[in-house]
Amino acid sequence: METADLVVIGSGQGGIPLAADFAKAGRTVVLFERDALGGSCINYGCTPSKAFLAAAHAAGRARQAVKLGIHTQVQVDFPAVMERVRGIRDRFNQGIQQKLEGAGVHVVCAEASLTEEGAVTDGAVTVQAPLVVINTGTSSLIPEIPGLAGTPYLTNRNFFDLKELPKRLLVIGAGYIGLELGQGLARLGSETHLIIRGDRVLAQEEPEVSDTLAEALHQDGIFLHFKVDVEQVHYANEVFTLTLSNGETLEGEALMVVIGRKPNTTALNATAAGVELDGKGFIKINDQFQTTREGVYAIGDAAGQPAFTHVSWEDYRRLKAILCGEQRTRSDRVLGYAVYTEPQVGRVGMTLEQAQMQGINARAVTLPMAHIARAIEWGHDLGFYRLVIDRDTDQILGATLVGYETAELVHVLLALMEAGATWQLLERSVHIHPTYGEALPSLARLLIEGEMPLCPNLYPNLSMEA
Repeated sequence: METADLVVIGSGQGGIPLAADFAKAGRTVVLFERDALGGSCINYGCTPSKAFLAAAHAAGRARQAVKLGIHTQVQVDFPAVMERVRGIRDRFNQGIQQKLEGAGVHVVCAEASLTEEGAVTDGAVTVQAPLVVINTGTSSLIPEIPGLAGTPYLTNRNFFDLKELPKRLLVIGAGYIGLELGQGLARLGSETHLIIRGDRVLAQEEPEVSDTLAEALHQDGIFLHFKVDVEQVHYANEVFTLTLSNGETLEGEALMVVIGRKPNTTALNATAAGVELDGKGFIKINDQFQTTREGVYAIGDAAGQPAFTHVSWEDYRRLKAILCGEQRTRSDRVLGYAVYTEPQVGRVGMTLEQAQMQGINARAVTLPMAHIARAIEWGHDLGFYRLVIDRDTDQILGATLVGYETAELVHVLLALMEAGATWQLLERSVHIHPTYGEALPSLARLLIEGEMPLCPNLYPNLSMEA
């Protein structure tokens, strides 16, 4: 049996820097990885998907320039698009490998599990360490639809191996991944159908977000099939045929299944090792990332954390600080995230409904994109900005921004929230005209009751009535 100071199971975006930091500090570190280094972000998540969407949205914007008086003919070289995507992915992956090797991390390319004694083993190599960190992530949840198993359906894992543009794409699911990749292929030329169990896309967001994205998808020519289930899948002659619960059938050369995620914890032997899982298989942790076994910690989405790379990265930073004796917790942060459709969705903090459910005396104001000068000028008038504040403290609680590049713009509000700022600070800020960011102070000004621009003490006889 080998010994080490730290064992990391899984090379996600939290486990990699933690392993490298410990090794650089002179500690003995062993990292087990059953698949490609870098986890989902590098290999089949953020990196390839955003490289793919760079091409897809370029094509979409070119086509939509017709409303600006610009007429274009878009020709898509799909093999070149995907070759570029895979090239970027491979380059990032090589960078991860070089980082770990340069730091002196011992990488074991095998699936690991915990022993009852608390060691980590792959069956051939067994390592005992006082500190074990699990960062195994999640994978696609596949429904038990008759006829689906054994067919060459797509998930986000193998999507980026596509070499030919499918003439018709069928997508089961309408969450973040389904909308991004589905809209992406539609903009590159596929006839795209989304099969949706509920009555709206992106159902975890506010209804107005769903409505805006549904309109955007409609403008891209995407077919939305609401309130239906897939009852049967048939695959023959390189064509998928789906039988829907409303009696309709759909055909396509490609089928993508993106209904959700499940934790990669099955192989860990967690329960026998004293590491408790919840009812869905996620690892139970406390606010300091500790599992129910002493010396074993878990970070990232395998531990039920929000499934975003920046969350896993911040888990690493917090866990490292905790191990060094600092008073950090996994919840001492303002959480933001984005959806990279067009228009984008930039989110931070709470919605009005979430705030009210916590008993907060909250208020929200909304500014349509059609009221923003830059959006009108550039033809990006689909969407809205929404701000949520605490009436009692005036602090900013959250924001929902739907529009052009709102994934970038939402950081203004994230920074204000991190600083504990009130909406009045945003309201009195002078933003550049004409920009999209200019609308954020305008959004905050909607909170001013009565819109009284002049001081009544200086102008006692001036009526403010219209």
